[in-house]
Amino acid sequence: MKVQVQTKHLPISPQKLRLVCDQVRGMGAEQALTVLNFMPQKGAELVRKSVASALANAVNNFDLNRSDMFVATIYADEGPSLKRVKAGARGRYKPRIRRTSHLTIVLDERGE
Repeated sequence: MKVQVQTKHLPISPQKLRLVCDQVRGMGAEQALTVLNFMPQKGAELVRKSVASALANAVNNFDLNRSDMFVATIYADEGPSLKRVKAGARGRYKPRIRRTSHLTIVLDERGE
């Protein structure tokens, strides 16, 4: 059975989040949590919390075995961008775009 979790409006760009997602795609859920715990990237903590939430949902809501779950699908999409300005030289301003991400994780059981 598949368990899907969506985490929206994460304060990190999708490009940076995808680098972390690529590392754990296809791993067992518990192994992914261990790997993410030791990664130095900011996105690793955000992905770890979402994987832990998906795993807890699978165990508590659907009575699935924790050790059989693996990361079947994980991807990061663009969320809304916040437009901000930064002061520049000679009284000018420089536009800045604060990007956000939407993270989708699907956990599935290993086939017997």
